[in-house]
Amino acid sequence: MFRHFLIPLDGSKMAEAALPAAAFLAEKFASRVTLMHVVERNAPSEVHGQSHLKNAQEAFAYLSELSQRAFTKGIAVDFHVHEADVDNVAGSIVAHADELEHDLIIMCSHGRGKSLHLFLGSIAQKVIDLGSLPVLITHPDEQGGVPPFSCRNILVPLDGDPEHAKALPVAMEIAKVCRAALHLVSVVPLFGSLAGNAKVSGRMLPATSSKMLEMADKDAQVLIERETESLRSQGFAVSGHVLRGDPAEMIADAANVGSVDLTILATHGKTGMKAFWEGSVAHRICSFSRAPLLMIPLAKV
Repeated sequence: MFRHFLIPLDGSKMAEAALPAAAFLAEKFASRVTLMHVVERNAPSEVHGQSHLKNAQEAFAYLSELSQRAFTKGIAVDFHVHEADVDNVAGSIVAHADELEHDLIIMCSHGRGKSLHLFLGSIAQKVIDLGSLPVLITHPDEQGGVPPFSCRNILVPLDGDPEHAKALPVAMEIAKVCRAALHLVSVVPLFGSLAGNAKVSGRMLPATSSKMLEMADKDAQVLIERETESLRSQGFAVSGHVLRGDPAEMIADAANVGSVDLTILATHGKTGMKAFWEGSVAHRICSFSRAPLLMIPLAKV
């Protein structure tokens, strides 16, 4: 499935939080890994109080050392430095897809606080917005360090949309390779947690909106029961749940408080103000969740 991983790094320990996931999955999928640094124009000397690579010479030395330190000998690891300094780091990462021929990007989202993060997004989320490749986003631990990674439990949100269901085959393949359990979840909003256009309609037609939410709950129950039965018949360890509330918060909470190692979500990749006003679930999950999130890009709308 995934044969070549690209790992963008800036020299900080926070960015290195992507490495355990890369090492784990590279071993499982027998994948190649390319470590990459993009020289940023007028780069800060520090990121969140940690060192930031400032030139190509530093980057070559750092990536060379890291390629030996973070991966076992059985994993093929290359490194690449984009030496011409750029203003748009996310754009440069995406532009290397054809040159380096990778099929999965794994990177850490530093985060900038919930409110600002929701408006501006992170470089990781901008990579999703600009590109067409899956992106696995990890997070540092509470101390800003590098957390371990395993893949025993995979969370897959479903909402009945055939486009969003494209995350499920990816989850099935990863579950097979990693011998992981699948946990399906569908979240139906409560009246008070409607967002975007639905929130406006709810205020204008409260009785109708409440009835539609009740119908949505029943549809979600049918969806989850059907999918869990299908997966179980194929030999997967699987559970399914329908939750009520704000979709992004409920999914993030399910990942944070449970034993979920990876959430897999199909997304149109909206970021910034567009994501804020349209209530992008994927964008908000990435901002709130501490669990790694694999985002499968869909056609932009």
